[in-house]
Amino acid sequence: MPDTQSTTFTGPELCRLEAHEVVALLRARDVSPRELLSAAFERIEAVEPMINAMPVTCRERAAQAVELIGDHHINHHGWLAGLPIGIKDLTAVKGVRTTFGSKGLADFVPNASDPLVERLEERGGVVVGKTNTPEFGAGGNTFNDVFGRTRNPWDTSLNAAGSSGGAAASLATGEVWLSHGSDHGGSLRTPAAYCGIVGLRPSPGRVASGPGEAGYFIEGAQGPMARSVRDCALFLDAMAGFEPRLPISYPAPDTPFQEAVAQADGALRIAFSPDLNGLSPIDAEMEVHLRAAMAQIEGGGAVIEEFCPDLGGLEPTYHTLRGMMWATVARRMPDEISRHFKATLAENMAFGQALTMDDIADANLNRTTIFNSMLDLFETFDVLACPTVGCMPHPIEEEWVREVGGQRLAGYMDWLRFAFLATVTGLPAISVPVGIGPRGLPVGLQLIGPPRGEAKLLAAARSVEVAVGGPLGPVDPVVTHL
Repeated sequence: MPDTQSTTFTGPELCRLEAHEVVALLRARDVSPRELLSAAFERIEAVEPMINAMPVTCRERAAQAVELIGDHHINHHGWLAGLPIGIKDLTAVKGVRTTFGSKGLADFVPNASDPLVERLEERGGVVVGKTNTPEFGAGGNTFNDVFGRTRNPWDTSLNAAGSSGGAAASLATGEVWLSHGSDHGGSLRTPAAYCGIVGLRPSPGRVASGPGEAGYFIEGAQGPMARSVRDCALFLDAMAGFEPRLPISYPAPDTPFQEAVAQADGALRIAFSPDLNGLSPIDAEMEVHLRAAMAQIEGGGAVIEEFCPDLGGLEPTYHTLRGMMWATVARRMPDEISRHFKATLAENMAFGQALTMDDIADANLNRTTIFNSMLDLFETFDVLACPTVGCMPHPIEEEWVREVGGQRLAGYMDWLRFAFLATVTGLPAISVPVGIGPRGLPVGLQLIGPPRGEAKLLAAARSVEVAVGGPLGPVDPVVTHL
């Protein structure tokens, strides 16, 4: 059975609380935003030397923002009421250093915020800092030449994953209560799994972020990260809504996502696949833990069947779509920025630039076939469950994992194949902790839901969280590196 052992947390008591609890205190005026800022910065100062999750902070800006928070959105279900939050260092915050983890932008300070940041601040979020990311978000290990490595709070010699590794580590240690992430190849989900928190990749257009020069791409998604499913729903309510500056944006639902979580009852129909029909290898210790977790979930009232639809062509389809994105990014990238790129990022862009029209046509056809296979699955099941990632965290010095389940891997994205399905199909997906696994490290289970089915997905995730005895709560970093 998965272990849900207690953990040590010595930070301020306010930092131990879940976000929805703190927001309730803020709404009742039982705690002030200034008190929360004080607690957050106290915790940031205490743990940053050990994990390097939030290398840029903006204390003065946050203090000024608190003074500007009014009550004009107080009845909005996503109202954050003065709650400190983190923003990933790929997303602009006005007046705050935003580097994209790249030496060519090491001193860049934007003069305007991304529309998502504007929305979160309008809804009472207070940005306290920028969380670390690999260069331009490329890779499953959070390091860059500007700020260095982000370490896993559960064992600082290990990888916190990427590219939202800073956000996940910051949440896991109680620096903030909510933190923004983004996801293409598991960039939000994998760090959530490795750091023992919840990460939701929403449907394309659910969360509106600045489109830049490529507003019609649907494979990259902005999303909420939190320490519990209920908090994740709160953050999604704060993020969601129509944004006219994003071509694919659409309105938020009439019913808050938090209400769906509150109504979760455990009566789920779950399709479970430990390897997605052999697409992605999995280490034996990971599979053993996940099967034990599935037994717990079944004990909580779920009906589970081991099943996976036909996903033929998924891997090349994903790589083609990803290549299109990087070719687009490279198209107008100034040389003074691109000449600093790490080797894997340069290779990504070269791969995308070499794609043929046949490659692109095949990807568009294949993704539709795979999407239709998933629609057939949802005729019988509420969600598809699979690993978030096929292995436990590896040493931080390994840029990418080269062997999983006894299989040697050739490319630096190969160990992240479990992430590809939701990205290719545009389906919402969430990673939720399912206890403490091998070597005292958390394990995440990925759930993939129906089209625009975040409400159903969050309810399922809450049922899983309850069945396995979660959420885990914040921890003190376990320092093992020399």
